Amino acid sequence: MSKRNFILLIIISILVVIAVFGFLYFQKGTTAPGDNSGGTNFFSQFNPFGNNNKPTPPVTTPPVDVSGYIPPVTNTPVLKLIKISSMPIAGFAVFQKERLKEVPTVITNPTPTLPLSGEGVPPAKGGSGGQTKKPTPPPTEFAPALRYVDIATGNIYQTFADKIKEQKFSSTIIPKVHDAYFGNHGESVVMRHLKGNDRTIETFVGTLPKELLGADVTGNNEIKGNFLPDNVKDISISPDTSKVFYLFDSGDDMIGVILNLLTNKKTQIFDSPFTEWLSLWPTANLITLSTKPSANIPGYIYSMDGSGKNLTKILGEINGLTTLASPNGKLILYGDSNLSINIYHTDTRNSDVLGVKTLPEKCVWGKASDTIYCAVPKLINIGEYPDTWYQGEMSFNDQIWKIDVKTGNGTMILDPVTIAVGEIDGIKLALDDSGNYLFFVNKKDSYLWEFSLK
Repeated sequence: MSKRNFILLIIISILVVIAVFGFLYFQKGTTAPGDNSGGTNFFSQFNPFGNNNKPTPPVTTPPVDVSGYIPPVTNTPVLKLIKISSMPIAGFAVFQKERLKEVPTVITNPTPTLPLSGEGVPPAKGGSGGQTKKPTPPPTEFAPALRYVDIATGNIYQTFADKIKEQKFSSTIIPKVHDAYFGNHGESVVMRHLKGNDRTIETFVGTLPKELLGADVTGNNEIKGNFLPDNVKDISISPDTSKVFYLFDSGDDMIGVILNLLTNKKTQIFDSPFTEWLSLWPTANLITLSTKPSANIPGYIYSMDGSGKNLTKILGEINGLTTLASPNGKLILYGDSNLSINIYHTDTRNSDVLGVKTLPEKCVWGKASDTIYCAVPKLINIGEYPDTWYQGEMSFNDQIWKIDVKTGNGTMILDPVTIAVGEIDGIKLALDDSGNYLFFVNKKDSYLWEFSLK
């Protein structure tokens, strides 16, 4: 074979081998992106023991819900009835208190700019060319707040109604306080307790130190004040909370005195040989005096003006009479020994019977004298009322009712037992100025509660 033919044979053989290898390669196909089952070595495509014969798993798409169903959003229910105090209390007050307003923080990244001519440049010494910008005071708001007195120690605690956070305010010890009242919009306190073993009633009137806005409460404030005459039998606070009317024994008579909490001035306006009185100060120029009630004794209610003049009988000859005058002074809520309550109109001298049974002192008037909130017993056992209830021989399991004065219709708005709070015998009911919150003390244990009416 010639040399030329031998070279041509070698070239043709090489072309045949390349053609065979190319045919086999394209018959196998290439590996899909991301599929490592066949390896990345070119020769592995022809390895009879490799994994390139594995089937490639199909790509699946998750099913799409086209039904339009949206799962319901579960909201945590707002607890409307809250225990405020962590201890039994002797009395409380609701008042409006200023506080710093919570403002959401806004993060900004301003572009720095050069001051204008003369702007931000302090004035020359002795000159008046520049002005110092006054700092902007933080925004504030007024909110309903409470102060109350610990029975055991006489210490005062406080909190806001919408943000319950009990804080100790004072450290002055007055042990075993029986009754406590607040005046001067929560800045004065009146506390009654028994002195020693002689059963003498001692009454302390104190002035609370003012709080600095935004400052933390230390709880070590000292309450300074003085004492009223021994054996003060009854106390009531004026509607503007600046004055106190109190009754005390003096010999064989009962004396009535007004104490101005702002000036500490005392003025005697009442003197009576009858010594069993209960007072209430519903309007600026009206004080009511009711005889202490008993099931077997006829009771009476009188009224007089703020100077002690014009003593006038309103109602009488009602056994077990208990009363509660309205804020406008024109209506008297009263009950009898059967615990039936009625509304007496002082202008027409007519009475309306309400459809619930309770005691007026378990009620509170709305600010406009058109609504009454009452703690109403579910069941009233046989007994001599109100005597057995006063003496602690009988206790009630109450519901809270709202009564429309104009129509006389009542609506039950709260049953504490149904929300696992337990039984409540409500006393000392009070509303905040806006009428958004109802407060009361449970007579069973003397704890303070708040019920949101919003």
